[in-house]
Amino acid sequence: MDAFVEALRSTFSGTIHRIDERMTTAQATKTLIAADVSRKKRKDVVDKMAAALILDTFLARRRLGSS
Repeated sequence: MDAFVEALRSTFSGTIHRIDERMTTAQATKTLIAADVSRKKRKDVVDKMAAALILDTFLARRRLGSS
């Protein structure tokens, strides 16, 4: 991942924020299971929900003033 970030820095002048997303898919899956969402529907939405969790983490850090 560091190589990707460095390549991005060489072409992008904006700020790059790194978020640890390793557990977001598992967290989204557990939430969907707890909500009794069927396996097929979980498959359709788990990545979208994980992306929302990543965005939520970024926004929470931003509100707290730490990145």
